[in-house]
Amino acid sequence: MDWHELNKHRVADLREMMKQHLPQVQGVMSMKKEQIVALLAEALGIEPPKKIVVGVDKTAIKVKIREHKALRQQALEAGNHDELRKQRRKIHSLKRDLRKAMNLTR
Repeated sequence: MDWHELNKHRVADLREMMKQHLPQVQGVMSMKKEQIVALLAEALGIEPPKKIVVGVDKTAIKVKIREHKALRQQALEAGNHDELRKQRRKIHSLKRDLRKAMNLTR
């Protein structure tokens, strides 16, 4: 099991795992998920990843994508191929950022 798999579990399941692996720890019911995952990972010898994405502002990225799509459409109508290519690459880059963040937070 790695850190991402551990982080996918529900809080109730993580609390049960705490009872099994770390019965000496008190106050598990009042801990947040991040605290429980950190304690369990340390107990199981799992190293956390170097980069943890806590939250990506998906709506802001999607707004940027829509803006670039409008600019792409304007460039297409104007026949400006350099600007068209630039906007397509920017849209592609933003979509990839969304996918990467989705894979890191799973």
